[in-house]
Amino acid sequence: MKRLLRGMRRVFRRDRVSPAAAGSLEELQRAIGIWFQDSDRLSQALTHRSYLGENGRSPVDSNERMEFLGDSVLELVVNEFLYRRYTDSREGDLTKKRSLLVSRSILAERALYLDLGRFMLLSGAEDESGGRQRESILADGYEALVGAIYLDQGLEPARRFIRDSLLATADSILADLSNLNFKSLLQEHVQSHSRSQPRYRVRSETGPDHEKIFLVDVMVRGQTLGSGSGRNKKEAEQSAARDALSRVESDDARGEIG
Repeated sequence: MKRLLRGMRRVFRRDRVSPAAAGSLEELQRAIGIWFQDSDRLSQALTHRSYLGENGRSPVDSNERMEFLGDSVLELVVNEFLYRRYTDSREGDLTKKRSLLVSRSILAERALYLDLGRFMLLSGAEDESGGRQRESILADGYEALVGAIYLDQGLEPARRFIRDSLLATADSILADLSNLNFKSLLQEHVQSHSRSQPRYRVRSETGPDHEKIFLVDVMVRGQTLGSGSGRNKKEAEQSAARDALSRVESDDARGEIG
């Protein structure tokens, strides 16, 4: 108990975080059920680079290194989970599932569930501009937290955290097609078969300004792989990417891309 109290007191060090933020670290540890042996690791996982710039500290103290490590740990744990759970899925399908589960939008959603944004150390400007709700900051913060848990506790506690905070809802996430980013999936598929990038081209715009319909083609090396329509370019591009994926997943189409 004395060692635990000493560890909790360390978060109050003035050169690390403010007393108000330090109190929130205790709250976060209680919420995730993990008490850090070295709470400086948790502090760093929650430190956005904007905070360091405002306080004259080195960028190396931000959570970006933790995020780098956490990304690798997260991918390992998710890969193992998918391999064991979906025994009839081929490599391509497992890759799609992993891409969705570790996507920025899903990790940000999990971070929101943990209320992680409330514990982040941000600059005043970043905070005022809505940084605590920003998808990129939340997703990076989640990965950094995974990295901090791994460094402090080891692989098994990190695995349990990922299981409880992310993989417990994996089935519902994977079953919801609205979660899929078809453009990212198509790009990953194309890059795994060639060095090309998918290119999107608006073929036509129809209807009045308030009810426009966009028709978009997606192309690779000058070859049209799919087409889609939508009420805006983003929606039409997603539709085109989805159409392309349904085509390139056949053996013939894969051969053409390669």
